[in-house]
Formats: sequence, structure tokens, C-alpha cells
Amino acid sequence: MKVVQRMRRYRGWGARALLLVLACFALQPPPPLVVPGPPQVVRTQHPIVCTHTRLTDEVEPWKVLRTLEMVRAMGAPTLVEYFPWAYHEGEPNQFNWTHAEMRVDFARHQGLTVIARLGGLVPAWARVPPGGDAAEGAQRVDTFLPEERFADFADYVYAFVRHFRGRVGHVIIWNEPNVTLEWGFRPVDPGAYARLLKMAYTRAKAADPEVVVLGGALAPTLEPATSELALNDLIYLERLYAAGAGAYFDALAAHAYGLKFPPEEPPAPDVLNFRRVELLRAIMNANGDSAKPIYITESGWNDSPRWTHAVRPLARVEYTLRAFEWAEAHWPDVPAVCLWAFRYPAPQRSYGDYFTLVTPEFTAKPIYEAIRDWTQE
Repeated sequence: MKVVQRMRRYRGWGARALLLVLACFALQPPPPLVVPGPPQVVRTQHPIVCTHTRLTDEVEPWKVLRTLEMVRAMGAPTLVEYFPWAYHEGEPNQFNWTHAEMRVDFARHQGLTVIARLGGLVPAWARVPPGGDAAEGAQRVDTFLPEERFADFADYVYAFVRHFRGRVGHVIIWNEPNVTLEWGFRPVDPGAYARLLKMAYTRAKAADPEVVVLGGALAPTLEPATSELALNDLIYLERLYAAGAGAYFDALAAHAYGLKFPPEEPPAPDVLNFRRVELLRAIMNANGDSAKPIYITESGWNDSPRWTHAVRPLARVEYTLRAFEWAEAHWPDVPAVCLWAFRYPAPQRSYGDYFTLVTPEFTAKPIYEAIRDWTQE
């Protein structure tokens, strides 16, 4: 009898605890209503300023809006935003644009131009050839895309461009394909990327003939052809042209990090610095592509106190502003220099946090304030 009474008492406690939990949830205030307000215009004296926003994993709409408001206030009229394939086509031909819609529409409401970076995370179903085992795909790294699935990625590009026609006018096809990590932990393959680029370009233009297709998004690296990690971006670009890729991109996307060098440091094939992009331009010119622009879709300096490639915070500010000035004065074919990265939704707890301009809590760093002041001069 005592055992039965205890069991009843415990059940009563459990019910009361459940009611208490439900009451706590009921007392939670509703999420804040996000009202973008009237359409905005970016005011800037230096339209070359751009940033990579990384709002892909930002859940709360008010934080998305706040981020974009700060981008506008900084005087950057253009941003790069990431739209991972796996996030928007979890199952074949089943597209979910809800979060993408919010980011694009909020950005446009702030007067911002969106450059969409497509690719990256591959859905589990696309990591295996047609007819393969879906479980096998789930176990593979999320950047692995077998060539038999290139057409599926091109279909995603078509769906994205068609859906956002008139709202997103620039798309980047893949990211850093010259790095093993971004190429499914396989040896990088310029010929395969050229074939992927051709398919994606053709489908993008079918969806919107006016869309600007950016190829490359090459990582600056000195890795030789024998490396298991990456391939030198200069060699990679030369091999892209040899594979016939020149006809299938309207502009080149390039990454130009300064590391410990000032932005004016002359380029050299054996040096990684900001002006390395000039060596990419020379290859483009040699292949008859002198009229194509180069968008620097990632750039910047890092001021971590513990990273060997970082600089002091004041040097970071000075180098960044001087890089914009150099690009304006010497690179008429570069419409945008986009800093990595504006803000992360949460701390990375690594040297990566020292690339940002704004903290996760929306505290503007000195570099943000310096850029804002400079664009308003």
C-alpha cells in the first residue's frame, strides 16, 4: 500500500512539474515583431566597400534586420550572402526559400545589393550518384558532389536564380574549389569544376539572361600540384582556362587576404598578399578576358593576439582603409572589395572571431567605426 501511495504521489509531482513548465512557456513574451520600416538608401562616398554577412545560420529575424541595418549604416552598398544548397533543397525538387526570402528582402529594403554564394553544403541525397544508397550519402562529407550529380546542382542554381529574378542579380558558383576541404576532401580538379561551371552557367542564364555569374571564388594559396590540401590559385586559374571555362563566367570571384603584409606590398607568385589579385588579372588578360571584372568576395586582415598571420588592431584598421583606397585608385575593373566577415551569430572561439567587424552582441568594433567614418567623408 505504501508503495502504491508513493507512486501516486510521484505521479502527482510529475503532473505538477509538467504544469509548471507549461506555465513558464506560456509566460514567455512573444517574439518581437520585426517591422523593416520605410525603404532605405545606402549613403556612401566609397561604393567599393562590401562585406560578407554570414546570416545563413542566424535564426531570429530581428537579428538579421539589425545586421543589415548596420551594414547600410557602415556605408557598404553591397554584401555577399551564403545560400547553402542543402538548406534549401533537402529533398530533390523540394525547395524551401523561407529564410532566404527574409535575408534577401530585408537586404533590399536596406538598399543593399546581394551577391549570392551558391553551393557549399551538398544535400545527403546528392552525395551519391543516382540510384546510390542514401545512407552512404549521409555519411560522406557535406562538400562532396559526385560528377553524376553536377546537373542536380545546376538545377538548384536555375531554381534559385529564377525564384529571385529581379532581386538577386549576382551569383557565385561554388566556393574555393581549389581547396580540398571545399571539394569534398578529394584532390582538386580544375577540369571537373570547369564542367560544373558550364552546367551552372547555362542553367543560370536560362533562368535569367541578365544574371551575372561569378566563377572561381579562388582561395589564395601556394600549394603545389602534388599537395593533398589545395592547388595554387594561379595554376588553378590557368588550368580552368585550358579546360574551356572562360566562356562560362561573367566575372571572376577572388579572395584577397593581406595576412601580415600592408596592402601596397607588390604581388609575387610566391607571396600571399592583397595585391595577388593582380596576378589573376594577368592570367585573365592573357586568355582574352581583360574586359571581365573581378569581384573580391573575401578579403581583410586579422588582429588575433594568438594567430601568427595576424596584425595589431590599429594596423588592421589602417591596412583595411588603405586597401579600399588602393583598389579605388588602381583597380577600375574591381566593383567591390568584400570584407570577411561582418558578424557571426555566435562566437567561433578561434582566430576567426578576429576577422569580424561587429560582435555577436552587435557591438561595433573600432574597424567598423573607422570604415563608417571613412565612407561618410
